[in-house]
Amino acid sequence: MNIVAPDQKEQRRHQSLNIINALRRGTVPTDGLERIVVGLDIEENVISRQLDYVADGGGDLKFIRGDFGSGKTFFVARALEIAGNKGFATSHVFISPSAPLSKPKALYQQICANLKTIEADHALKTIVDNWIFAIEERLISTGRDGGENAVLEAATEKEIEAALAGISETNTGLSAALRTYYRANNAGDFPVAQAAIGWIAAEPTVGRDFKQKAGIKGEVDDNTAFSFLLGLVEIIHRAGYKGLAIAIDELETTQGLQRNQRERSYQTLARIIDALDGGRMPHCYFLFTGTPSFFDSSRGIRSVTPLYDRISVVETDSYKNPRQPQIHLTRFDNGKLELVALKVIDVYSQAYREVDRERISHRFIRAMIKKLTNRFGGRVDIIPRIFLKEFIDVLDKCEIYEDYNPADNYEFDAEHLKGELKAEEEAVMVVEF
Repeated sequence: MNIVAPDQKEQRRHQSLNIINALRRGTVPTDGLERIVVGLDIEENVISRQLDYVADGGGDLKFIRGDFGSGKTFFVARALEIAGNKGFATSHVFISPSAPLSKPKALYQQICANLKTIEADHALKTIVDNWIFAIEERLISTGRDGGENAVLEAATEKEIEAALAGISETNTGLSAALRTYYRANNAGDFPVAQAAIGWIAAEPTVGRDFKQKAGIKGEVDDNTAFSFLLGLVEIIHRAGYKGLAIAIDELETTQGLQRNQRERSYQTLARIIDALDGGRMPHCYFLFTGTPSFFDSSRGIRSVTPLYDRISVVETDSYKNPRQPQIHLTRFDNGKLELVALKVIDVYSQAYREVDRERISHRFIRAMIKKLTNRFGGRVDIIPRIFLKEFIDVLDKCEIYEDYNPADNYEFDAEHLKGELKAEEEAVMVVEF
């Protein structure tokens, strides 16, 4: 019989609590998504194989297409979880007015700001430290440090330059900033070291003083952002990670931009695709999400024929092929939502105590789903977030109160949701008089 070690059991309980807390707030959990995902086995397998290819030195991408309620953001979060478990660094970026696709610098800033590894959030500094430590360890193991700190430092700086030689031909700033970071760390000058990391991440708060100390001319801008990204991926890989997996979410917001901004956005997208297909972005994986209108409308990528042709799909029958450039997610249905509820019960039982299956029965779950869908125009695909938030509340009350019977007491009251509903949810909500 397999017995779970006490520390593993506690880790599992902690993860379970994190999942339940996120669902209670109506958000996607940061990890443990494999415990509540349903109906995506084929798509997950496709993503996993792509990541294996990227880990071996390739570059690849996938577009995730689906209406509101199809679970695009959840699926992307799950894909990044798979990437993290495979040893990738990851970053999840949402396209917005502050991070438009038309501005590569803003995109690069967001990638750096949201950089994660399995060990740490905000992981840029950790990644750089791991890379430099790996260089030093290699030098020491080969006896090239001469047993003196000064010799080791000089040799390490030389390795830093050599590792980024290809990038430095077009962008000397990245290697200069890394060299400055290394020297400042060794000297205990942590403000300068932090400024170096900030400059590499294109943070706007890093001033002229740092650039003078580092001997840097220029900065990260729309013209140099891609060379910085290439350098970042190189550092990530040399630090011992398989590569970088980047999710760029909500591309459909690009359609609302003025024409010149839309065109620049689509040029950025085409540039990424060309670099991946041309082998110029090894160890880099991109996931993009968008609604059908982004792919098919006159303001979407259909307006750019070469780009549209590159990522369009062949659809000849009802059998979807997720190996094509797009994965088409279908809307949630009652069966999927019920399965998610049952998985959430298992997670809740590990976070607190065993759920009373008589009070939280299959019949009650189906009745609860029906009550919510009736208030949202029969649209089960609209309610998963709301349902799970309500469902956790019911589980909490059953856990706290022995005499609470949800079959008798639960009624969906939309009043407490005012102000937190998304536009798509409000649009289909049935108003009661």
